[in-house]
Amino acid sequence: MALLNWTWRRQQHGPLRSSLRGASGSPIRWGWLLLLLSVLYAGAQAQVPEDLERQVKAAYLYKFAGYVEWPDGSFGRPDAPLVIGVAGADALAEQLELSVAGRSVNGRSVQVRKVRRGEPLAGLHVLYLGALDKPALQEMLAASRGLALLTVSDSDEVYAMGSMINFVMADDKVRFDVALKPVAQAHIRISARMLLAAYRVQTGGA
Repeated sequence: MALLNWTWRRQQHGPLRSSLRGASGSPIRWGWLLLLLSVLYAGAQAQVPEDLERQVKAAYLYKFAGYVEWPDGSFGRPDAPLVIGVAGADALAEQLELSVAGRSVNGRSVQVRKVRRGEPLAGLHVLYLGALDKPALQEMLAASRGLALLTVSDSDEVYAMGSMINFVMADDKVRFDVALKPVAQAHIRISARMLLAAYRVQTGGA
C-alpha cells in the first residue's frame, strides 16, 4: 500500500504524472497503466492483497472516466463535477476519495458519492456495484437503465445481469471486461484506447 501511495504522490511532481494524467492532461498510455498496476499489485500481493486490490480498482475507476463520452445534457452546468458513485463498498469509496483528491477529468473536478439502496442515481456518471444482495443489485441496475451511467462491477453474476464493465483476475492481475451492448443502450461511448486495454470485449453484452 505504501508503494502505491508513493506512486500517486509522485504523479504530482515526477515523471509518472506525464504518463498517467489521462483526460486531465495528455492521453494516458494504457499499456503503461496496465503494466504499472500489474507490477504494483503482484509485488505487494502477499502483504496486503485486499488493500492493493482496492487501490488498483480505485485507479481504474478514475481512469475509466477519462475515456468515456457522455451525451449532451449529462452535466447540469459547464463546471459541474464528474460524480462516481460507489454502492456496497465503503472502503473502496474512501480509497477513491483519496485517489481523486485534487484531480480532474476533462477539466471537471471529480466527486465520490456513497450510494445506498433506494437512493436516486440521477446525477451520477459512473456507478460501481459492490457487495450487495441480489435484489439490491437488480434494483440498482434497473434504475440505471435509461440513464447515461457507466456501471462497473467485479462479479460475473452482476456482469451477466447487465453491468458494462467487470473487474476480473487474469494471471494474478486485475483486468477488466467490457460489454458494449449496455454501453450503447445508455448512449455513452467508450474510447477505442480503453477497449484495446480491456481483457475481453463483448459486442453482444454479457
